[in-house]
Amino acid sequence: MTTASEPPPTTRRRPGTSTGRTPEPALSVRQVLALERVLAGEPEVVAGAGRLDRPVRWVHVAEAADVGVMLSGGEMVLTTGVLLAGDEEKQAEYIRSLHRAEAAAVVLGLGRAFPAPPEAMRRAAERCGLPLVVLHRPFPFAELTEEVQCRLVRRKFAAVSLSEAVRAALTALITAGAPLQALLDEIARHSACPVVVSNLAHRVLATAGERPAVDDVLRDWERIARQAWGHPPGRSGTGGGSEGDGWIRAELGGRGERWGRITLCGHRGDTATGRLLADRAAEALVLHRMLGGAAGRSWEEQSARSLLTDLADGTVPARRLLPRARAAGLPVNRRVFVPLAVPDGEPGGLDRLLRLLGLPGLVAELAGGVTAVLLSLARDQDADALAGHFATRLRAEAGRAHTVVAAADARTAWDDVPAGLREARHVADAVAASAPALGLPAVVRLKDVHLRGLVRLLRENPHVQSFAERELDGLLCDTGQDLLDVLRTYLATGRNKSSTARLHHVSRPALYRRLEAIQGRLGVDLDDFEQAVSVHIALLAHDAQQR
Repeated sequence: MTTASEPPPTTRRRPGTSTGRTPEPALSVRQVLALERVLAGEPEVVAGAGRLDRPVRWVHVAEAADVGVMLSGGEMVLTTGVLLAGDEEKQAEYIRSLHRAEAAAVVLGLGRAFPAPPEAMRRAAERCGLPLVVLHRPFPFAELTEEVQCRLVRRKFAAVSLSEAVRAALTALITAGAPLQALLDEIARHSACPVVVSNLAHRVLATAGERPAVDDVLRDWERIARQAWGHPPGRSGTGGGSEGDGWIRAELGGRGERWGRITLCGHRGDTATGRLLADRAAEALVLHRMLGGAAGRSWEEQSARSLLTDLADGTVPARRLLPRARAAGLPVNRRVFVPLAVPDGEPGGLDRLLRLLGLPGLVAELAGGVTAVLLSLARDQDADALAGHFATRLRAEAGRAHTVVAAADARTAWDDVPAGLREARHVADAVAASAPALGLPAVVRLKDVHLRGLVRLLRENPHVQSFAERELDGLLCDTGQDLLDVLRTYLATGRNKSSTARLHHVSRPALYRRLEAIQGRLGVDLDDFEQAVSVHIALLAHDAQQR
């Protein structure tokens, strides 16, 4: 037997799906028995000790033998049993009727009808799994009903207040055009636990919460998620399988279609509050998606962009980003990583091309108009050949012979990926402006960018900036932009007049006149090698600064 004054054992909650309505806040049987007023009655649990975490929706005082027909479920019934004394069959049926009515527990005050716990009621309650509690000291039931009802009302009011506060905060963020991450940060602040948004294939799209706790969740996310939910993607259900400790989820979708879920991972508050938060979060996320938040980018694109940006920037150590990459669906064990960058690439098109070629990887647009692609290949695959195949297909899909893919050397260690992404982005930036004129191969590497790569690295130097302004001063006004484009092509083609005329769709005499105008404005002789090189370096520096 277990007395109410014993410390409650650790409980584990089964993951559940949200019902779409605000849950009724409740006290558990264990919590009611731990109240100071109840302890004064010296309560003892004589049956159903394993069910003390049942929620108590209401407290009902009743002496009628057929009280079960008056209940709607979740009540704690208080009785002296005065109408049950002397009839063991009636006592057992009384317990069975309460069980059928889904009562939370029955509390029997000893003394008036029963000096000791009745054995018939105890046996019936044990068989039904209904908590049976006896009070050894006289106890005014009115005090207990008053105490519990007041607490329930306060909890209900607190739940409604919390619901409205969360809804108002999330609605304000959506109205202000906040990104998905801002909404999740707000949800994590209220729930005080990691928050994960995933699609139906368990691929993580976004997270929020304290970073170490989130990393712990993501470290083995797919196995944990599949085990916790216990049913394949696309099936409805409340989630079976192994029990989770405070893992509460809500489905995301609309118009009869589910497309994801939000999960509170290890919520330490009561289940009702957790489900309320999950409900409000799901409502907000569905609305955010419908309104096309974050400039219309899908959550998958936002997830990839966040991860690749953090990798390329190097602000977060690569090893700390490994759980996020694995949870995002990128294979990371015993792989070769190939960092690529495509100037002015369209993320959606590049992602479709990866799927078409069967190449696992992540695609995201980074700052500066460069789209990064991180391929994850098996170690026995030819990384250079596959990068070349990807670039060739991209040229064919784009229908432009000058489309290039900037590539860094393959990395076998995850910690080397950030440097590879920065190298690929550097190469992409170096060739972006002049790719049509240079006639570059489909795949461009650091060794192919030569002088323009060096100039790009030095573009922030004040001396380089001053040099570029001084050398190009005559063409930097509004009326000189067309001539600047001609100069760019002329120098990029190695001062080939025929190629320059063809690329600008002008005749040779017209090109000569423009070159004379350029030389007059700059005060240089472009046939002089040293002067031409000086202007070329200045133009490379100018273009690098503009990008």
